[in-house]
Amino acid sequence: MPARTSSGQRRKVAALLGLALAVSACGTGGSSNEGQAADPDASVKPGCEAYADYQGSSGTTVSVYTSIRDAEADAYVETFKEFEDCTGITIAYEGSGEFEAQLNVKVQGNNAPDIAFIPQPGLLERFAKAGKLVEPSEATVKNAEEYYSEAWRSYATVDGKFYGAPNSGNVKSFVWYSPKAFTAAGYEVPKTFDELIELSDTIAATGKKPWCAGIESGDATGWTTTDWTEDLMLRDAGVDTYDKWVAHEIPFNDPAVVSAVDKVGSILKNEKYVNGGYGDVRSIATVPFGDGGLPITKGECSLHRQASFYSSFWPAGTKIAEDGDVYAFYFPAIDASKGKPVLGGGEFVVAFADRPEVQHVQTYLASPEFVNARVKAGPFTSAHTGLDASGITDPIGRLSVEILQDEESEFRFDGSDLMPAAVGSGSFWKGMTEWINGKSTTEILGNIEASYPKS
Repeated sequence: MPARTSSGQRRKVAALLGLALAVSACGTGGSSNEGQAADPDASVKPGCEAYADYQGSSGTTVSVYTSIRDAEADAYVETFKEFEDCTGITIAYEGSGEFEAQLNVKVQGNNAPDIAFIPQPGLLERFAKAGKLVEPSEATVKNAEEYYSEAWRSYATVDGKFYGAPNSGNVKSFVWYSPKAFTAAGYEVPKTFDELIELSDTIAATGKKPWCAGIESGDATGWTTTDWTEDLMLRDAGVDTYDKWVAHEIPFNDPAVVSAVDKVGSILKNEKYVNGGYGDVRSIATVPFGDGGLPITKGECSLHRQASFYSSFWPAGTKIAEDGDVYAFYFPAIDASKGKPVLGGGEFVVAFADRPEVQHVQTYLASPEFVNARVKAGPFTSAHTGLDASGITDPIGRLSVEILQDEESEFRFDGSDLMPAAVGSGSFWKGMTEWINGKSTTEILGNIEASYPKS
């Protein structure tokens, strides 16, 4: 690749000039090079002191490949500008809707990006086991250990080796509602699962269906019901059993899974509860997931379980606030003794190249400076404990970060993203769609168990 070749040539020249430069006056950040890296502060521009540790690679380029596109991608690019200006490192960002498939093609074709944001721990593990990933620098590891929980770090750890700090993170354990409608009706936000069911019964008694939902998502239809199942597994069986289920240390049709799916069914397959604004239970399968909660804004339903990212699906002009048109509350626990389970997802920053500038970018992406700058550029949530939640203007984003940073929260990654693809994004998605359409819990879970890879 020409760009990388020219970067390598510049570094060789810098090394040859190192002795001469050592006895010269210190230059500006624009003329920094590896010969000066031993004294990075000497070449830091005024106002760039926070980037002192990233000096010495001016004139280089680091490619970053992700699934993040559109406005969210623009926010990342905006965030990188100060880092680029202060270090002289160019970050070549590319977001793709075909990220997973194309990343495999790039890696197999020896054309891997320098850095990738991988949202599936299973995919990260596959690359690590194939020897494609580079372990991060001590500085990146230090940031990860200081600012992320052991649970988060574990998803990027393979065979005892750590490969990349998390980046963004989202909370899926939310129920959306209308604070204005609740106030008018005298309803209170439920604190337990039993109270959630009592509220649902109260609303149903008025002749209104309390819940609305949609799971249609093209080839990914059904993923929202797998999220439901995961949330109930965490609440009904606890995190230890959830971990065993995800790792297939217990069968997919274990009694614990049956119990969780039946609890999902007590809401989603209850004709008195769903599907407000759309029809009967089976209408859930044909309603696009992005439209699933919209009847709340019309007063046609009251409750919709969906992740923090659903903020972007409400119609323009909808006020999202504790006293607004819509807001969200934490999906309550069944048994408080089992802790505060939180289901979510996120991306992990891994490297396929071992160059100083790549290490600098990877370390920066795990720093407090990055996450707080990223929040200023646009909506962003993360479990990074160095993120100042008070700087988040998006109320759901702020609530999400508070939950992610809460020491009592027991975070677990989306189970279908951890399972083998044939199951997690295959038989599990398909099976839960068939379940909504009338098949029994026993039949569906038995079919998923039978679909598990034998090796």
